[in-house]
Amino acid sequence: MKKIPIILSVIFCFITSLTFGQDASEIIKKMQDHQRGKSSYTNMTMKVVRPDWTRTMNMKSWSLGGEDYFLVLITSPAKDKGSASLKRLKEMWSWTPSIERTIKISPSMMSQAWMGSDFTNDDLMKGSSVVNDYSHKLLGKETVNGLECYKVEMIPHEDAAVVWGKVLVWVTTDGIYNQMKVENYDEDMYLVNTLNQYDVKELGGRMMPTRQEMVPADEEGKKTVMILNDAKFNQKISPNFFTQQNMKRVR
Repeated sequence: MKKIPIILSVIFCFITSLTFGQDASEIIKKMQDHQRGKSSYTNMTMKVVRPDWTRTMNMKSWSLGGEDYFLVLITSPAKDKGSASLKRLKEMWSWTPSIERTIKISPSMMSQAWMGSDFTNDDLMKGSSVVNDYSHKLLGKETVNGLECYKVEMIPHEDAAVVWGKVLVWVTTDGIYNQMKVENYDEDMYLVNTLNQYDVKELGGRMMPTRQEMVPADEEGKKTVMILNDAKFNQKISPNFFTQQNMKRVR
């Protein structure tokens, strides 16, 4: 009879761990659906901040199918205008009009800085899938930037081609599933950078953060700020929009 409570406790812990795992994966999926929808269009301003200078760029982006298709176009300043990055399923390219050159982005280039910012190619182009390439574990709840959030640990699958060794994500518990904070760790579990999100407003019929700050660890005075100016979701767009030819002529 003494063994019964122990057995029940083991069963309860097992069921709880399964439930937490399922909940964590569902949280991340709903977060991604809220951020992107079936398709999305955004207009953004990016500011790269350094101790002795600041650089500002304006851009547009389009996505389809969550992380399947993605296109980013620089609209200013003049020297960068027309530069674009494209993701089509598992392949990625960048286009520089000033030298009329297209470069295929290899997996080894995904951790490189995008346009000299603190975001990587993977961050902007979503080369890895936060849903499919990672296992998810719910660690609890914490308040981040004034909002109660789920804290989810993401560990990459062994065969996944990803940049990070571990990712911690904070997602609001209010049923909207806004991502409010992300910590990215390397393979040795050292913190590389932190993304904080602020200023939740209505854009495109959705309540979402309109300001992101990516701050590298141990590099005082450096950060990249992304301001979301406009957004539209679930509009009709074809996979044929996401081609190398269109990457060079889209405006």
